[in-house]
Amino acid sequence: MTQAAKAARFVALHEGPDLFVLPNPWDPGSAKILASLGYQALATTSAGYAFSQGKLDAIGNLSRDEAMAHARTIVEATPLPVSADLENGFGDSPEAVQETIKAAHNAGLVGCTIEDTSGDPNKPIYDSQHAIERIIAAVEAVRALPTAFVLTARAENYLHGRPDLDDTLLRLQGYETAGADVMYAPGLPDLATIKTVCDTINKPINVVAGIRPKGATIDDFKACGVKRVSLGSSLARVAIGSAIDAARTLMDTGTFTAFDSAASFGEIESLLQ
Repeated sequence: MTQAAKAARFVALHEGPDLFVLPNPWDPGSAKILASLGYQALATTSAGYAFSQGKLDAIGNLSRDEAMAHARTIVEATPLPVSADLENGFGDSPEAVQETIKAAHNAGLVGCTIEDTSGDPNKPIYDSQHAIERIIAAVEAVRALPTAFVLTARAENYLHGRPDLDDTLLRLQGYETAGADVMYAPGLPDLATIKTVCDTINKPINVVAGIRPKGATIDDFKACGVKRVSLGSSLARVAIGSAIDAARTLMDTGTFTAFDSAASFGEIESLLQ
């Protein structure tokens, strides 16, 4: 499938009547498994990939070149459309974001997320006007590409100790006006807040499962008006968590019972074909 065809398919998922789940593999094997299970598109996870490389999840711990090389391995693993978690665009300036968008397209991606996190612990969120200017620049870069490309703009307040819904909505509205295709505010505390965001923004809303709200279901998100549910680092953390639990059980008890729930060679190999 050509990149243009993948892009058209990804756009169509956002324009369709139903909510869809966008899972986040962290390596080619997990990408192939998710494709075999029937998911319609994939997205990278910067945290999941960082953990697999023995790195912490923090702005600047992965370079643009590392992220693009990793994204290409996910793109090449399956015929599915792939979007990428590109953190803050690997630079503070609007021009840096534009370079990242171009590199993303060159890596075969058909979408990405750009967030308003600075990486500065003393001032973790960009000022709203600067954040909007970065998205304006990203949209300009997207519109210059030869194929469609789904730009998701993230407002990160709730992940950085700033539970300010009014400011989050103003940012999302600014990104919408700038021309971003999907809006995303990870870490919203409850379904009522998610519904408020969906009711305020006229473009598709992404929420991430595995952070907040705990216990929410696909039907709950659908009732709020959510269009896309990504999984972030959740699948990677489930895999790592299972390995930690099994290793601890062995060390603490001297038994191998934790391995009883492991996937069989046959199941894994059938999904990798």
